[in-house]
Amino acid sequence: MTKLTSLLVLCILVFSCKNASEKEASIAEKTSETISVAASTPVYKLSLAQWSLNKLIFTGQADPMDFASTAKEMGFEGLEYVSQLYTNENVNFSMKDAGLQNILNELKKRSDSLGLENLLIMIDGEGDLSFSDEKATQTAIENHKKWIDAAAFLGCHSIRINLFGEEDPEAWAKNSVNSLKALATYAAPKNINIIVENHGGLSSDGGLLARVMKETAMSNVGTLPDFGNFCLKKEGGARWGAPCVEEYDKYKGLAELMPYAKGVSAKSYAFDDEGNETTLDYYKMMQIVKDSGFEGYIGTEFEGDVEDPKEGIAATRALILKAISQAK
Repeated sequence: MTKLTSLLVLCILVFSCKNASEKEASIAEKTSETISVAASTPVYKLSLAQWSLNKLIFTGQADPMDFASTAKEMGFEGLEYVSQLYTNENVNFSMKDAGLQNILNELKKRSDSLGLENLLIMIDGEGDLSFSDEKATQTAIENHKKWIDAAAFLGCHSIRINLFGEEDPEAWAKNSVNSLKALATYAAPKNINIIVENHGGLSSDGGLLARVMKETAMSNVGTLPDFGNFCLKKEGGARWGAPCVEEYDKYKGLAELMPYAKGVSAKSYAFDDEGNETTLDYYKMMQIVKDSGFEGYIGTEFEGDVEDPKEGIAATRALILKAISQAK
């Protein structure tokens, strides 16, 4: 090889190495940018609220024991159970009389086998926690303890409670704080959170419920903000099943509750031809959720009046994903 040829080969090698080095640096820079962007965006997984299937379960068209398989088939990763769908006198299924522990054993077996995460149990029908009647309230507290134990067994992070009771805001707030502290003290050693949903009455007053959170001031007490449950008063003073006559500002309420959120319930009722919820601005809701810094599961809860709720569940899931992708 002549000196000229050797020099040419050396130049080619140097140029190639330089290009490769610059290419690798460019790739590294782009990768770093991608990681940085991803790191600033909350990662949300989707869970299914079992209440979405309540009509099928109450009419015997669905078995609550099949909740995990249904959620898996529909693309969900987490499960939000509802206590009354296993205990209500109007619900019938093959294991209804097997006893709570046997039911829990089977539910855990099924969720584990499908690789789904048990997140929480929504508790209904176990007594009101915000009355001034100490005996009645203490009974309600004791009734909720077995569900704290159940949640711990399933590997959940929380139980969702309702705060119903006095109509006077001051009495309601005081009683609510006392009950939350009692339940949270019992739940703390079991690594279970006590979370409150805006679920009608004074609990749907976002500012008042946020105040209760501040006054309770326990790390395992929080909220489960629901996009749609901001009705303060229903016609005739009814708790359920009547038209709403006074509603709290749902966007303000969500913003007030998100700082204490340990979960989010994305409620839906009906959709237009473009797949948007007809009563809620999901894009505005999801922006509030993102701005709060919340990370974790977004619960999907369809409560519309349709023959097959699975269609509504699928539409809700699709809208949540779309709204998340457009949140700034």
